[in-house]
Amino acid sequence: MPDQGAFHVVVDKTDSEKRLDFFVSSTIPDCSRSLASSLIQDGIIKVNDIVKKPGYKIKPGEVITGYIPCPEEPVFEPEPIQLNIIHEDDHIIVLNKQAGIVVHPAPGHYSGTLVNGLLFHCPDLKHINGELRPGIVHRLDKDTTGVLVVAKNHQSHLQLASLFKDRKIEKRYLAIVYGIMKEDTGSITKPIGRHPSDRKKMSTNSRHPRTAETAWKIKERFEGFTLLEVSIKTGRTHQIRVHCSSIHHPVVGDQVYGGKKAIKGFVQKKEALELIKPMSRQMLHAQSLSFNHPVTGEKMRFKAPLPDDMEELIRGLRMCC
Repeated sequence: MPDQGAFHVVVDKTDSEKRLDFFVSSTIPDCSRSLASSLIQDGIIKVNDIVKKPGYKIKPGEVITGYIPCPEEPVFEPEPIQLNIIHEDDHIIVLNKQAGIVVHPAPGHYSGTLVNGLLFHCPDLKHINGELRPGIVHRLDKDTTGVLVVAKNHQSHLQLASLFKDRKIEKRYLAIVYGIMKEDTGSITKPIGRHPSDRKKMSTNSRHPRTAETAWKIKERFEGFTLLEVSIKTGRTHQIRVHCSSIHHPVVGDQVYGGKKAIKGFVQKKEALELIKPMSRQMLHAQSLSFNHPVTGEKMRFKAPLPDDMEELIRGLRMCC
């Protein structure tokens, strides 16, 4: 199999007696526990150059070596997925992304993604930035709604990527969080990285964190809840959700970083509980995006109206809280 990235790891005292498959999956990027187990059984991952079982308990000083085979790249087909287009010209497409749709293909989501719909709408997109993420310069989580910009050619892709890298694109979100935040404004600067034990999550207690900055201000307070306007200077995975959870104000509806514990801890009124129970996604919306057009240089600002579920929740909270 082709080599995606060979690794050589010496076991530290703090990792003594951990299962081999767990240690590999929590240490090596993009390696799930099931994949680690399979590679260990196949002898691709070894301990001191000896094949072990996935449940082998590792010891300090042992050397774990191996590589992650490159997955076969699937072919992504155009699909007639409805797109909510806010703006389109020869260089960019600006969308209002709906909830429940993944931006680009990934394991478990090789069809029905925004990319599949974009390829149907704009066939030439497949030649930009490779087949996995054609035209994509940033993304929103599956259940986050709002403004997303896509490049339609190489020139605009390079320029937009540069603007994001240099933090010259202004991103503003609206989030409904649990609890009443006392200060009117604030910022969170906790670094974010992969969760130390759950590879599907991000955390502010990561072994390899990266800087992250989230600024917020109060839009409206309710009894037990707060509506925030949020801006982010960095674009880490799940950044707003992780940061809000880290200060004990998780985003309403977030099953990964909030969940049932948040409901029990914050929701006191029966009426509020009835409003929250149906929420099947995080109440997070990318409200606006401001940047200079990648070709003309014109200052542009795009807004997306609140989705119905967030609008209804806010209306309900005003009445009962």
